[in-house]
Amino acid sequence: MSEERVGFFTDTSVCIGCKACEVACKEWNAIPEDGLSLTAMSYDNTQALGASTWRHVAFIEQPRPDGRTQLPLVEGESTAQETPVGGDGELRWLMSSDVCKHCTHAACLDVCPTGSLFRTEFGTVVVQEDICNGCGYCVPACPYGVIEQRPHDGRAFKCTMCYDRLGAGQEPACAKACPTESIQFGPLDELRERAALRVDQLHEAGVTDARLYGHDPDDGVGGDGAFFLLLDEPEVYGLPPDPVVTTRDLPEMWKHAGAAALSLLGGLAACFALTGRGRR
Repeated sequence: MSEERVGFFTDTSVCIGCKACEVACKEWNAIPEDGLSLTAMSYDNTQALGASTWRHVAFIEQPRPDGRTQLPLVEGESTAQETPVGGDGELRWLMSSDVCKHCTHAACLDVCPTGSLFRTEFGTVVVQEDICNGCGYCVPACPYGVIEQRPHDGRAFKCTMCYDRLGAGQEPACAKACPTESIQFGPLDELRERAALRVDQLHEAGVTDARLYGHDPDDGVGGDGAFFLLLDEPEVYGLPPDPVVTTRDLPEMWKHAGAAALSLLGGLAACFALTGRGRR
């Protein structure tokens, strides 16, 4: 990588669920419409990330643990986020804009047979549409369930972190459109430092459930290029608690497969040798 690695830090504590990121992503990347009907589960008309949903804003309704109606200010902000609550004041919305994690150890890269998936000079992971052959190997390889194939097309699609905009020195469309700076873009090391300070700020303000997800370079995927500040357990947001690169055991598996193949060949050779002796 010739450039400094960049990424996303999504601070869910200031997400207002406006979906500006979803709209900006679709407009800039010319992504097809993928659902205009509510799911009847929440104020959500897309449900999850997919081939035509590269940014997905989750709406999670749950009992409010502390009766809090506002969260502390983000540094530089003049107004605090007021989380919508039910009439009795005992409910809260957890909102989070999900996206491809651009893993450090990306299993999708490991399994792609055509080189359609590649690591850019910015440290992001991109699918080249014109090279993808629709094999679908990357779909089950992703530990986050991000990648999907489009119906009637077969090719895989996901967030590119606006690779074309990065090459022109611009920030991704979703971060540019976010009105509360819930989606922050920049050098990954700087974002991690900023995120740690934000968690400390929330803890000091009494929001003890605040925690980071995907920021640790020593986790099962080597850390994510897109990580999050969450206000509850990862499972609440539909995220795996301990993601692991799905191809971590491939070397050992190939070693065992090779040993098995050699044993089989050895057995066949012994059989032919015995057959030849019997004919004599």
